[in-house]
Amino acid sequence: MRVRVVGAGVVGLTCALRLAQAGHRVDVIAAGTGEQTTSSVAAALWYPYRAHPRTRVTGWSATTYRVLCGLADDPATGVRLRLGRELFRRPTAEPWWRTAVPTLDRVRGDRLPPGYVDGYELTVPVVDMARHLPWLRDRSVRAGVEIRPGRVTALSDAFTDGVHAVVNCTGLAARELTGDSSLTPVRGQVVVVTQVGLDEWLLDQTDPGRLRYVVPRTDTVLLGGTAEEGDEDRHARPETAEEIVARCTALVPALGAARVLAHRVGLRPARPSVRLETERTAHGPVVHCYGHGGAGVTLSYGCAAEVAELVAALG
Repeated sequence: MRVRVVGAGVVGLTCALRLAQAGHRVDVIAAGTGEQTTSSVAAALWYPYRAHPRTRVTGWSATTYRVLCGLADDPATGVRLRLGRELFRRPTAEPWWRTAVPTLDRVRGDRLPPGYVDGYELTVPVVDMARHLPWLRDRSVRAGVEIRPGRVTALSDAFTDGVHAVVNCTGLAARELTGDSSLTPVRGQVVVVTQVGLDEWLLDQTDPGRLRYVVPRTDTVLLGGTAEEGDEDRHARPETAEEIVARCTALVPALGAARVLAHRVGLRPARPSVRLETERTAHGPVVHCYGHGGAGVTLSYGCAAEVAELVAALG
């Protein structure tokens, strides 16, 4: 089939790649690519954050976990496996997504910072999106995918050039494209600092709106962050950046020696549940794949596999 994917974030590109690998003729049209996408701002720590429903998200996350682990041996992919801890200020049950990972341990008391009484410890993929998005784009092109710039103002307009099916991976833009009022932007601001010898990630969600996370990459460390529901301001706020650095440095004192390199803001496309389904329209079938909240990277390869199944069912 000739399939057109709308959107070139991590979800759009993984869908395009998987469809091309399944033998379809695929092209991607997107208003923004690379650093222009929300995916480029992501901490990209494998973690099913603000995505529903739980059962389907666990399955998609498990698939993505396996795929990313398989990519970690190639430095060009930007994927590395890193041990880390999620910390809690009160005793906490195992996470609802526990079956998505092969191992998950409790943090020993001597590895709990002051003020914390419990925690998970696990090894997960951490993805440097500055490397992974270009790698994913190049791999898609080598698989025969054509990627071109363009703004789609109505999904019906994507049914040109003999396209049989459209895959809608437009993230927050699906709110206007589909009239989906359930999509809500959740503003995330992060700070990128120099690497100061950190190799473990840390996460504290005690305050859901003022998160603490420290995610080391090869050359930098990403500090976060915020989760401001309904806020669509894409500009970095200096006072917010200062608060983020202070929160993270209190958790990891070594960050006091880090130098700030960049400030970034992204709008997570939150929805009561991920929309992954086929819609029959007058122009042809549209497979919707959006509403991944703060888990676009975590769900990407799993959702792409299901998109390929839905497209195959059209034939």
